[in-house]
Amino acid sequence: MKLVSYRSGENESYGSVKGDGIVDLGARLGAAYPDLASILDSQLDHAREIVESASPDVSFDEVTHLPVIPRPSKILMAAVNYLDHLEEANNDHTENPVLFIRLADSQIGHLQPIVRPRVSERLDYEGELAIVIGKHGRHISQDDAMSHVVGYSCYHDGSVRDWQHHTKQFTPGKNFASTGAFGPWLVTADEIKDPFDLNLVTRLNGQEMQRTNTSLMIHSMQKLISYISTFTPLRPGDVIVTGTCGGVGNARNPKIFLKPGDTVEVEISDIGTLINPVVDEL
Repeated sequence: MKLVSYRSGENESYGSVKGDGIVDLGARLGAAYPDLASILDSQLDHAREIVESASPDVSFDEVTHLPVIPRPSKILMAAVNYLDHLEEANNDHTENPVLFIRLADSQIGHLQPIVRPRVSERLDYEGELAIVIGKHGRHISQDDAMSHVVGYSCYHDGSVRDWQHHTKQFTPGKNFASTGAFGPWLVTADEIKDPFDLNLVTRLNGQEMQRTNTSLMIHSMQKLISYISTFTPLRPGDVIVTGTCGGVGNARNPKIFLKPGDTVEVEISDIGTLINPVVDEL
């Protein structure tokens, strides 16, 4: 299934893409399951049964797209997790993953505008694969790690480089409002033939800027899940974003940063394409 979170009129809901529309699962499953994260652990089979016999309730193109998981309890980001990006960033290899945290309100959905903050003109692009957790876990072994993944999505980790490098801590430059994009949907794990062989491409105004394959991660998805679950419990709807590859704008000569009027696309094979225009903060 392709699962989405969206707003239609004044109502926020979630559902499954069917044809060119969305089957509203939020309305059908009721108040006991208020958002997409709430169905990931126990209601996916029921959701599939609903979708099989239902007609779309709303056109996919008529809704306002929300981040796939609008309010996850955790968004954990892996940094410098591809060798070419490690080298262009002039960073050292580390035995364990370099991690930072994004806040939920720094995210937007598919087709929503990325906002370049008024305090900086150094907003950079970073296309990444996002893992969505589907069941609770703590101290998860690497052998068991992928059984905790319910699905995958595209992520754009927009980075305000000067604020990112104010200190050795990444947090400020990674959490400006409306700089992280998450979508267009979650593709459930059963529909992904091989998550370790997905091609990822980032385009700026139609020009390819980044290309990689998920087989090239330094720290594997299994290691990320196991390592993270050692220090914090993982729960349904938590998001782990697996890092970007080489080709970011800050490493180019001359440097390339996002500006109003630009469009960024993050495409991952077997998943889809996340598209976001860029605007200035008002």
